[in-house]
Amino acid sequence: MTTIAAALAAARARLPASEARLLLGHALGRTAAWLVAHDDETLGEDALLNFASLVARRAGGEPVAYLLGHREFFGRCFAVSPAVLIPRPETELLIELAVSRVGVGRTANILDLGTGSGCIAITLALELPRAHVTAVDSSSAALQVAARNARALGAGLRLVQGDWFAGLGSERFDLIVSNPPYVAAVDTHLAVGDLRHEPLQALAAGADGLDAIRTITAQARQHLLPEGALLIEHGYDQAEAVRALMVGGGLSGITDHLDLAGVLRVTAGILGRSERAFADGLESESCPGQRVKTKQ
Repeated sequence: MTTIAAALAAARARLPASEARLLLGHALGRTAAWLVAHDDETLGEDALLNFASLVARRAGGEPVAYLLGHREFFGRCFAVSPAVLIPRPETELLIELAVSRVGVGRTANILDLGTGSGCIAITLALELPRAHVTAVDSSSAALQVAARNARALGAGLRLVQGDWFAGLGSERFDLIVSNPPYVAAVDTHLAVGDLRHEPLQALAAGADGLDAIRTITAQARQHLLPEGALLIEHGYDQAEAVRALMVGGGLSGITDHLDLAGVLRVTAGILGRSERAFADGLESESCPGQRVKTKQ
């Protein structure tokens, strides 16, 4: 018979200890603390087989988040599946900037383009309870995951299926946010690690990774209210290109924003505001620890 301690020891030959504990806890419906306190207990055959399957799948490259069926984002648990991109910590910067821009307790019409699991739209709906949030995705499977998360977390928002702005008619918004695909289609990273299992359409966007951002920046002006803002997450080396695309799309007050790793991760633009507008808005609605770089 195999004990919890023995099962974890065997799994550590193929996986990091932290992942082995997560997967066994998931198989048993128990916490990591429970596993430590009961490491001499014997595993039943079904639990052992389930754990062995999870270990094999993870060793084969499947993301832990897909195996567990969830991932934390901004302190909340979001269901995920291979139909959606796995939420990542750096995307939380979009939330911080959006909340600073709108201000808690204020009303605003917010649009999230390419919502996936809904983690951005749902978080904004919960952090900004007076906001009206619309979430768009071209994938019906992704929208099903987003709807499930909205119900589970008690968030009120509107879900629209469409390709970027296509399903929105002439609607305009105070704030548009997006974490679009921004990896170059030829990037070799797409063929390794967790990325192999995530939806390609949520990751890759043309030869230089900017096709989706080109579409968004070209059309955003027609869907922003006066003094409305566009926030786009992008790759570590794409800030300059995104700034140029925003200027070409008729936006001003362009600012770049650093994530916690010091990477220029989000670029913001304003419809009809001065060069310093977005940075000044952040100063009046302070975001602790936020660092802003303004393009002069």
